[in-house]
Amino acid sequence: MSDIIHLLPDSVANQIAAGEVIQRPSSVIKELVENSIDAGATLIQVYVVDAGKSCVQVIDNGQGMSETDARLSFERHATSKISAATDLFSLHTMGFRGEALASIAAVAQVELKTRTKSEDVGVSICIEGSKFVSQELVSCPVGANFAVKNLFFNIPARRKFLKTNQTELSNIMNEFERIALAHPDISFTLHSNDTLVMNLSSGNFRQRILGIFGRKLDQQLVPVQVETSLVNISGFVGLPSAARKKGAHQYFFVNGRYMRHPYFSKAVMTAYERLLPEGEQIPYFLHLQVDPSRIDVNIHPTKTEIKFQDEQPIWQIILAAVREALGRSGAVPTIDFDTAGRPDIPAFTPHGDVVPPEVEIDTSYNPFEQPGANSASSFATPVRSEGRGAMSRTKSSVTGWEQLYTPAERSSARSLPEEPSEPESPTLYGNLSKDEQQLWERSGAEFFQYKGRFVVTSVKSGLLFVEQRRAHIRILYEQYMLRLHDKKGPSQGLLFPQLIQLPPSQATLLEELTDELTSVGFDISNLGGGSFSVLAIPAGTEGLDPGALVGGLLDDALGKATGAKAEIVQIIALSLAKKAALPIGQALSQAEMEDLIEKLFACETPNYTPDGKLILSIFSQEQIEKIFA
Repeated sequence: MSDIIHLLPDSVANQIAAGEVIQRPSSVIKELVENSIDAGATLIQVYVVDAGKSCVQVIDNGQGMSETDARLSFERHATSKISAATDLFSLHTMGFRGEALASIAAVAQVELKTRTKSEDVGVSICIEGSKFVSQELVSCPVGANFAVKNLFFNIPARRKFLKTNQTELSNIMNEFERIALAHPDISFTLHSNDTLVMNLSSGNFRQRILGIFGRKLDQQLVPVQVETSLVNISGFVGLPSAARKKGAHQYFFVNGRYMRHPYFSKAVMTAYERLLPEGEQIPYFLHLQVDPSRIDVNIHPTKTEIKFQDEQPIWQIILAAVREALGRSGAVPTIDFDTAGRPDIPAFTPHGDVVPPEVEIDTSYNPFEQPGANSASSFATPVRSEGRGAMSRTKSSVTGWEQLYTPAERSSARSLPEEPSEPESPTLYGNLSKDEQQLWERSGAEFFQYKGRFVVTSVKSGLLFVEQRRAHIRILYEQYMLRLHDKKGPSQGLLFPQLIQLPPSQATLLEELTDELTSVGFDISNLGGGSFSVLAIPAGTEGLDPGALVGGLLDDALGKATGAKAEIVQIIALSLAKKAALPIGQALSQAEMEDLIEKLFACETPNYTPDGKLILSIFSQEQIEKIFA
């Protein structure tokens, strides 16, 4: 039998490695920028064209490379960071494997220009698919200039699976933000298609956070500072008022390296127990300084997962540090022992006589019989003077004044948001089959509300329960989808336009979705620099905060990043419907409940919400009779 095992060519091995290290354009930026940081750069400039698909360029003012080092840097496992296995346990650099440049060069066309301070001229090297094309001396500044063009040009299958430009640019900015937050002492710039997206000057950690996410966050941050023998923790956590359902900015950094660590994240959230509603997220930006010998970063190609030797003690330290910071800020309720001027509450004696308090009421008192300017004349009923036909006010005392104080009939505090006019369905169940119409046929009983959440009525087959909020979400979703399709969404102009400041990732997404948001009824003006003016909102969303409404839409779109435009449209419609829908606990009148049910059954899919949650259910007559059998 002939031998069948053979060594793979270096070019094939590099492409295999690239599949783990280089997944998209943002991976290229991560590897190149981390190399620039290790080279001691104080200014790093990033340029992308077509979200990095056509070109990614990273320029730094670091120490640069000699001609020999520049050529050798593209070989596999060629690195200046470590020289022995023991160095893995004392890492102080971002990179160490020596795979990044070899992987990038295997799947792209790379040009490197670099020069060291001790040399008068630099070197230019061009590589395509792991093959050297040219090498020559050039004039260039000190540092390195990497230009990565046509990513995955030799792997069409990988290039085909790249997402839309908006999605890839969003990933680039997320990666860029993580690196910039980890190194506030370095200046960064990011350009997209010749447009300056971010310009971050060097400063302290708080300035870097505000430079990326806006100064609105400044009033919501609480400093955290703890030093122990195991770990030093510094950074900021948010006040409970900064909590959000989605899109909270949560970052952990260890020795200048971004990491994901759900266990430590739970420690932060545990510190907010009983301070936040269930499901809310809090922003935090925490730096951990740990002895490199007590952590292992060599467990994942992207180096975002880190193992800690003292994981449990560090968890307790994080929890205590965050709680201490919240206590200093006054975010945690405290016991006040200052009793000066407080009413004297007598101590309870178990064998003493308990006497209920007595209330004395003067039943003869009538405020309308007292003399004064605002007495009976203010509430007198008009009577017609005899013989003159004119109206005059009587000075006699008013009778029946008690009806002014009878409780008014409870009405809903918030009526159903107005929906765009549509041709009414010819029947209540216009979109249901004949059998379904018989199933839903009502017996003529009135609606009633249970627990402020369910609308209940009797139908032919039993009792019908409808979850009012989910029903309204389904109704609004189909209305907003119709608006997006017809591009005729009615707007409600704001008397005072609201200014909002968005981080670069959301600002770029908002520019991409301008047409869709306009179709649904928004009027948003771009003021530049991440600032936008909300001039109008969709009809039916009055009373909602326009800034929070737009931010929530963008958070949902970012959280479900997709390459399909139709899916993004559905996300916008569903997100807007959820924010404008009736809240749980909203009291509804008979007319409002009937209107809600009629519009629900006129929908294409009345049984489920767009995200698959059950809207209605029937408690059949057989089930009821079985209970009392």
